[in-house]
Amino acid sequence: MSKALVTGGAGFIGSNLTETLLRMGHQVRALDNLSTGKRENFVFDEVYPFLEMIEGDICDLATCKKAMEGIDYVFHQAALPSVQRSVEDPLTSNEVNVGGTLNILIAARDAGVKRVIYAASSSAYGDTPTLPKKEEMVSNPLSPYALQKFIGEEYCRLFFQLYGLETISLRYFNIFGPKQDPNSIYSAVIPRFIDALVSGRSPVIYGDGEQSRDFTYIENVVLANLLAMNVERTQGEAVNIACGRRVSLNQLLKVLQDIIGSHISPLYEEPRTGEPRHSLADIKRAKAILNYDPMVGIEEGIRRTVEYFKNMK
Repeated sequence: MSKALVTGGAGFIGSNLTETLLRMGHQVRALDNLSTGKRENFVFDEVYPFLEMIEGDICDLATCKKAMEGIDYVFHQAALPSVQRSVEDPLTSNEVNVGGTLNILIAARDAGVKRVIYAASSSAYGDTPTLPKKEEMVSNPLSPYALQKFIGEEYCRLFFQLYGLETISLRYFNIFGPKQDPNSIYSAVIPRFIDALVSGRSPVIYGDGEQSRDFTYIENVVLANLLAMNVERTQGEAVNIACGRRVSLNQLLKVLQDIIGSHISPLYEEPRTGEPRHSLADIKRAKAILNYDPMVGIEEGIRRTVEYFKNMK
């Protein structure tokens, strides 16, 4: 079995990916500074002997080089997430999302790893009116975060071209599921909605609620990462990872209300800057390159997520 490094391994996506890799018998080293990740995300149903945790920062090149020793595959999930956070503090998010990514690529190149799988973002598309979003479309970032994640893609492409380091960028579309934090002011919409409804509060919708997203359950993202690890060759390409279906926030809230059995009306507030109006992925390239086919639809994913958060209360 392979030895994998998961950056951001204590975070939402990273911890789900880490657990799956461990269950498959891989050795996993998780690198996380615990700024947004949580140690309790490593409390799995089983105890795995092949899990190593390094508490460290991807902004430190020496730490990245140490974490890279003996590694076959790198799953670079670490980032300072949130469009809104990047609008408020573009410098810090740039240091992590651009500088940290460059450190990971340099360390991976120097350590001779087989491949880097990079967590890219659908925010790179911006608010172009054309739907669905296809990878060959021109990027039009609306926020520092979107720009930073796109720069990470370009660095991945460049490191393949210049140094022969195999890379692939998975453009995630609105990931949700267990272990997603509902308590941060920068939390994603689904855990915020669930937390509000379960707690008897009015969910907050920024804008009119008719903005739509291609919500993607975490299990589909973990699958895409595993496929990206096992595919014969990667060459710095960018690939959409989503379900290929969009749902408005108003529709999403209605589904959640029906599942939870709480029909508290939402509060509508001013829309946030830097957020695209609509998002929908074309996933043909993912199917062609990775043989990716999403396993869990939005309704089933929401049911599983609601059950998880109810059990956490």
